[in-house]
Amino acid sequence: MDAAAAVEPGPTPPMSDAFTADCPARTVLNHVSSRWGVLILAALQDGPMRFYVLRDRIGGISEKMLSQNLRVFVRDGLIAREVEPTVPPQVTYALTPLGRELSATLNGLVEWITHRIGDIVAAREHHDDHA
Repeated sequence: MDAAAAVEPGPTPPMSDAFTADCPARTVLNHVSSRWGVLILAALQDGPMRFYVLRDRIGGISEKMLSQNLRVFVRDGLIAREVEPTVPPQVTYALTPLGRELSATLNGLVEWITHRIGDIVAAREHHDDHA
């Protein structure tokens, strides 16, 4: 896993409008914005993690859901999976350069939500009191 490699933008496919139903960008957006996607990518921003460490870092995620999401992100080129030939095999997951670029953006979203959660909870309470 070469963590220092720079990400060069690839060619933009002719159909790259995420608002179009059959756009490949929509598929990736769905992966990233899934229930667990943002948390997985944000957690790996701290560095490579073994499966169970990552599972424990993301409270409430099942092993099945973590495994499914990791497979999708590996296929999308956002996460690298490294298997050490030990008994039992040790598997480590890390962001690829492309994944690090995305994770930095997502981290801003996570920080904003964390910073503004008090305002959001207050807005919810105000809405519920006046509904």
